[in-house]
Amino acid sequence: MNRPTPAAPSVSCVFVCHDGAGRVLLARRGAGARDEPDTCDTGAGALEWGETFEAAVAREVREEYATEALDVETLGVRNVLRGEPVDSHWVAVVFAVRVDPATVAIGEPHRFDALGWFTPDALPEPLHSQCGAGLALFARRVAGAG
Repeated sequence: MNRPTPAAPSVSCVFVCHDGAGRVLLARRGAGARDEPDTCDTGAGALEWGETFEAAVAREVREEYATEALDVETLGVRNVLRGEPVDSHWVAVVFAVRVDPATVAIGEPHRFDALGWFTPDALPEPLHSQCGAGLALFARRVAGAG
């Protein structure tokens, strides 16, 4: 597939939702997902024109998980290049987002078909190809807080 090369990379807000007690929320990507169906992933969404990072994360958490972001913390930035030759390029700003597990639900059933809470030592498989990098940033945050 020959796609025109964009003028610049896209900007994505990736978020690792957690319960504040050591568990992370992962969604299984369904048949309608943009890529890698049947893999588990953290949340993410594009930064829209004129939007702050925090507003983008709050909007995407509401859209994907039907809940509110209680705390939002920046974890890091990744330069994501996919394909050989590169056919996908974006800058991923990664956040930790505390949510209330009792209020989480699938907000986009056309993209996700299951949600689950997991501890870092018991993650489901397979994970989306980009999921591990975001979880690693989250693990560094948790280790630094301990």
